[in-house]
Amino acid sequence: MIELADMVRELRDQLNCALAGAGTGPIRFELGPVEIEATVAIDRAGGAAGKVNFWVVEANSDVSVASNRTHRVTLTLQPTLVTPDGTHRHVLISGDEADGER
Repeated sequence: MIELADMVRELRDQLNCALAGAGTGPIRFELGPVEIEATVAIDRAGGAAGKVNFWVVEANSDVSVASNRTHRVTLTLQPTLVTPDGTHRHVLISGDEADGER
């Protein structure tokens, strides 16, 4: 399992890589809302006042033991490109298809 924050951070890193490698071709795609659905396990450390962690359950892991403690979370993210002067711009990306991409 990985932390939900790590999953979102990795998604942001991969979107940044797609943006950086967009090239100069004539076709680009504007990045719209990104929807992520994940099954998460919730863990509370330190009792009632402790920190709550959300762990993303990997698709190939055996979650039958903890199935009553997993939850489905859907996030909708709106990526925005922030320029050095603080202006927000639409994100345009392009690139080759990656293995397993749909």
